Amino acid sequence: MILPALAGILIIASVLWEAFEAVVLPRRATRRFRITRMYYRASWIPWRWIARRIRANKTREAFLSFYGPLSLLFLFIFWAIGLVFGYAFLYYAASRHQHPPPNFMTCAYFSGSTIFTLGLGDIAPQGWAERWLAVAESGLGFGFLALVFSYLPVIYQAFSRREVNIVLLDARAGSPPTAAELLRRHVGSDGMAQLQQLLHDWERASAEILESHISYPAVAYFRSQHDNESWLAAITAILDVSALLMASVEDACARQARLTFAMCRHTVVDIAQLFSATPRPADKDRLPPGELRRLRESLLEAGFQLRESEAANTKLHKLREMYDPYLQGLSRFLFMDLPPWILAKEITDNWRTSAWGRISGFTTPVHEEVAIDDHGD
Repeated sequence: MILPALAGILIIASVLWEAFEAVVLPRRATRRFRITRMYYRASWIPWRWIARRIRANKTREAFLSFYGPLSLLFLFIFWAIGLVFGYAFLYYAASRHQHPPPNFMTCAYFSGSTIFTLGLGDIAPQGWAERWLAVAESGLGFGFLALVFSYLPVIYQAFSRREVNIVLLDARAGSPPTAAELLRRHVGSDGMAQLQQLLHDWERASAEILESHISYPAVAYFRSQHDNESWLAAITAILDVSALLMASVEDACARQARLTFAMCRHTVVDIAQLFSATPRPADKDRLPPGELRRLRESLLEAGFQLRESEAANTKLHKLREMYDPYLQGLSRFLFMDLPPWILAKEITDNWRTSAWGRISGFTTPVHEEVAIDDHGD
């Protein structure tokens, strides 16, 4: 019974290698054919298709937020089923000498009870080959459970570190974060120094996002706590600000802006490549000429000195071409909205209200927001 034995060995080896690449290997797996990748493609595409047909934004975001955690749980189940049936083929091949030989479903039942260490005793291995297979499978079952329990904390720690940086942008860049609000809220005393520190922090934060999402791609599917925030929107706002500082704003921490721009673009490009999210032109320009004029007027009114030249506009356009197509590809693939450069109307920040505030009509008074903006905090 060589064919069942070969099939069992192939299934077990494939599952163990997939689990090793997904959990243990701290770098991107470059193989073209990966069962885990096929699993996520086969599950995410229909999940996203259903989400597109949900009209209510909050309901749609809630539906999308379930995918990340559920995909992990079903991935573990998928791996466990693979191991159960892989060993079932081995038991089936090893028990052909018995009279009468057990059928395949009996072997699968014995495999399942062994890998999960149930020890019911209603079926017992007869030969030495089956006994050693049972020992090996029970040991693998313990190892598999340990792998699962060690994997989940790593995933949620990476998610938590990412979300802390996103939440910190709320008071500094608005909800959703935009380049105009981030710059406007850093005018006044020490504003540029704090803006430079913020860009420095996001140089490191984007590097952490790159490392965690390349090593554990499932984290990219986890949605943020608020419907109007996401890791993709946060990086978009930081890239927009960095590009604007490099192209149009006089004496505004240009060196740190270049470093942050380089790291954020590196993050976006590599994650887009990881998910095969093809760079694509925007369906709608995020910064058409009219919005650019409005953005400039807003920044001039806030006290920024801008370069008013065609060369500055050309440089900003070229910088945007370096990252915007990749953002559009990721936005379409992950079904995450990209923020505008400047809001069309004033939107209440997440920190200024709550469910109680929406019910009672209470929000933080406008003069308190202005005071915060003026001090750059």
